Amino acid sequence: MATSVALQMPVAGGIPGNRGIWAGILSEMTEFALLFAVYFIARAHFPEAFREGPLRLSTFAGTFNTLLMISGSYCVANAVLAVRADRAKTAERWLYAVLLCACGYMLTKYFEFQWNVEQGITGRTSIFFTVYYYLTFTHMVHVLWGIMGILWVTARTKMGVYSPQDHEGLEAFASYWHATDLAWLVIFPLVYLLR
Repeated sequence: MATSVALQMPVAGGIPGNRGIWAGILSEMTEFALLFAVYFIARAHFPEAFREGPLRLSTFAGTFNTLLMISGSYCVANAVLAVRADRAKTAERWLYAVLLCACGYMLTKYFEFQWNVEQGITGRTSIFFTVYYYLTFTHMVHVLWGIMGILWVTARTKMGVYSPQDHEGLEAFASYWHATDLAWLVIFPLVYLLR
């Protein structure tokens, strides 16, 4: 029994996932770091646009998407825990919940962008909105890649590929999703709250 429990636990000091996903996450974080640098440089040069810009955005949409991203991270963490406990069906259900959160995020962004355009807010409205669209659209692309990853790991979970002893692919996806969530947790206050 002790051996079976030991097999379900991650290796102490081990990095979840694999080196490939961490190279991808480093690239993602570098990309967002550059975009955040652009944000702060533009903010320093156009403070008035960055004070007024967030007032025109839908704080509700930004907050709702924050809840969806955090919920997705919670669900994917539970999917990993379920696989470690040899409960593949439970893991599958958690992954469907992640998919629901990710699709909800994309749908909310679609309606938010549509509302923005109806309010006359485009990337050309001001420098703030140019930066806003670059940041949020880039994040959307990463969420879209996450959706493809969810579909992949869900199919592999359904096929019984992952086990308590071997679930590196699922951990790799979870690490990617958490990194994408982290990027949003920086974007949200910068563009929706900071004035």
